[in-house]
Amino acid sequence: MTGAPVGAYTEADRERWCAEAPKSKARTPFERDRARIVHSAALRRLGAKTQVLGPATDDFVRTRLTHTLEVAQVGRELGKALGCDPDVVDTACLSHDLGHPPFGHNGERALEEVARGIGGFEGNAQTLRLLTRLEPKVVDPRTGRAAGLNLTRASLDASVKYPWGTADAPIRPDGSPSGKFGVYADDLEVFAWLRQGAPAGRRCLEAEVMDLADDVSYSVHDVEDAVVGGRLDLEVLDDPGARDRVVLAAGPWFGGQLEDAELLAAMDRLRHGEGWVRGHDGSRRALAALKDMTSQLIGRFCGAAIGATRERYGHGPLTRYGARLVVPRETLAEILVLKSLAVAYVMAPREAEPLYRRQREVIVDLVRVVADGAPRTLEPTFAADWARAADDDARLRVVVDQVASLTDVSAAEWHARLVRGPQR
Repeated sequence: MTGAPVGAYTEADRERWCAEAPKSKARTPFERDRARIVHSAALRRLGAKTQVLGPATDDFVRTRLTHTLEVAQVGRELGKALGCDPDVVDTACLSHDLGHPPFGHNGERALEEVARGIGGFEGNAQTLRLLTRLEPKVVDPRTGRAAGLNLTRASLDASVKYPWGTADAPIRPDGSPSGKFGVYADDLEVFAWLRQGAPAGRRCLEAEVMDLADDVSYSVHDVEDAVVGGRLDLEVLDDPGARDRVVLAAGPWFGGQLEDAELLAAMDRLRHGEGWVRGHDGSRRALAALKDMTSQLIGRFCGAAIGATRERYGHGPLTRYGARLVVPRETLAEILVLKSLAVAYVMAPREAEPLYRRQREVIVDLVRVVADGAPRTLEPTFAADWARAADDDARLRVVVDQVASLTDVSAAEWHARLVRGPQR
């Protein structure tokens, strides 16, 4: 794979974990991969899972599903401009949040606590588990074990945001552990297969495109949601105290990726840039101006990455391990400023809200009561996994899989039924 010419997709890239009978040539293997994601239950469930604000907050805010569709649109266009197969990038983008549990990162933190003794919980590792094991499509005839959607090697590798396990997780620039990893110990066999020939710890170009599309989308759109929801006015960046607050918010969340001076300079570029919205009043004119700003920012960030990558690698098609995505530091700083705005004015304040503490309690309660009542408390697919589990750790992992699969709504319903019981 590493020796393939730039721009080439090889037969090894198109290989699947389980060989499949030849299909009609009307679609490429990568088009089939994308279709399998689009038709998956895991993708549908994202429509009722939290992005930043809960799906029931109002009718405007993004859910995990609408965020995912936006990431796929940005990633597909970005990848196409670089010469990647658009369906490989699209599949990676549509997959990137499939493993996230109810209540977004709040739920992820709760599951990490309860799963710490069995290797932890990480939404990206859970995504790989869904794609290669939990989402029903193909059963491995050699072992009788589910093989998930049985995607091609190229699409699976493009979906891996963190190509390492817990033991190999890198340290952030400020010296703190990242806590991010892409595979659990009992999924290492398929992980080794999909990473065959890949440089250790390095993502393929398509995965880098997916990751940037995710960063661009949520940095811009989370700010848009916050402005429309009345939680943030972009005039705050005109105030020196508010700018310091944004810099302070960047530290613990993003690990010293950039110097404070770079972030402050990025704030100045953004707030003095054409189209920066001030005084949003909710009118159609104001909403149109806000939408124009988000479109300009997405184009600006993607254009900068395309230009820098092309400057380094030329204008031929770029794929897999033939190139790295180049993102200028100024662009990274502007993206990080937008992320930190959302952290400072939405994410950090909500940590003190009773609702968010209660959400974590719901997840912990559910793991306990489902584990105590298993297999009776499990859905049939997970009950079968529980019955095949070799030990208590493996059975707890099945329970975590079950709870992680729930939506915000179904988690609340399960909690009401299993924990609180019938209300008189």
